[in-house]
This record gives sequence, structure tokens and C-alpha cells, in this order.
Amino acid sequence: MAISLAERTEQLHAEQRLLVKADADIDEGWRRIRNQEDRVRELRAGGHDTRQAERLVDLLKQTLLEWERHRVLIVQRVNYLQREVDSVPPASP
Repeated sequence: MAISLAERTEQLHAEQRLLVKADADIDEGWRRIRNQEDRVRELRAGGHDTRQAERLVDLLKQTLLEWERHRVLIVQRVNYLQREVDSVPPASP
């Protein structure tokens, strides 16, 4: 069954919204990493054991890497859907 232009356009808009959210989540992820790295430096300067805090930084970075990979998939889907929408000739009056 063929998908209508309206349905394809709605899919495109939904994916575009997901892309905006992914970008915001990634930005927030970087902010959290910077904050945690600041905490590691503070702990280290205070002579504290930083192993767990450093482990958290590593886990945050691994998570962010997966978010960035997911973002690439969303971009690919947006591009695919955009090509699909753009390839439909305009309706004649």
C-alpha cells in the first residue's frame, strides 16, 4: 500500500521534531559532561579519590556517543523523507 503525500509529510515533520529534540539532548549532554569534569577537577584539587567521578564522565561520554549515532540515523531518515516529499509532482488544478 502506497503512503500518501500527506502521511509522508507528517512523517517528515515528526522526524524533524525528533531531530530538534536530539540536538537539544546532545547539547544538554555536553553541558553535563563539562559539569562533571569540573567536579572531578575540584575533587582532585581537594585530594579526594576521583575514580568514581571519572567513571561517570566516561559513561556520560559513551552515552553521548550513542545519542550522536542516533542523531545521524534521524538525519538520514529526514533526508530520505525530504527526497520522497520533493519527488511528488504538484497536483494539477
